[in-house]
Amino acid sequence: MAVKVIATNRKAHFEYFLLDRFEAGISLQGSEIKSIRAGQVSLSEAYVEVTEHDAWLINAHIAPYDPASRMNHDPKRRRRLLLHAREIRELWDVVRQKGVTIVPVQLYLKEGRAKLEIAVARGKKLYDKRQDIAKRDQERELERDRRQH
Repeated sequence: MAVKVIATNRKAHFEYFLLDRFEAGISLQGSEIKSIRAGQVSLSEAYVEVTEHDAWLINAHIAPYDPASRMNHDPKRRRRLLLHAREIRELWDVVRQKGVTIVPVQLYLKEGRAKLEIAVARGKKLYDKRQDIAKRDQERELERDRRQH
C-alpha cells in the first residue's frame, strides 16, 4: 500500500491539540486531481465543516491546472468529504462541543486516490504554544550536543 504525501498542515500541530483522526476521501474534478498529483495544494487555511449529513472541506487551495485552460476549477471551492455515515454522525456530535473544531492534517495519494487525514482538534492557549516551542528548542540543543560528542 504505497502512500505518497502531497501536503501537510504544519500549522495544525502548532495551533491545536489533535485528538481523533479520520481518513476521508475527497470528491474532486478532473483538473483538481491532476493539480494534486503535481503537488500544488495548500491546507494551511483550510478547515472542515460538518452538517448533519455531510462533511465539507472549506478554504483548501488547489491551484488551477494549466493544461485544463478554460475547463479549470475554482481553486478555493467547497469540496465534499467522503466519509461513512457513522463517522459523520460522530464528527457532528463532537463539533457541537465548545472549543472543538475539525482540521485537515495531511493530504496524500493512497492507491492512486486522494485521501485527506482530518483530526478533531481543540485550540491551544498561548502558554501551551510556548511550552511546545521550549520543548522543541530543548530537543534541538540535545541533538546538537549529541552530534558534537
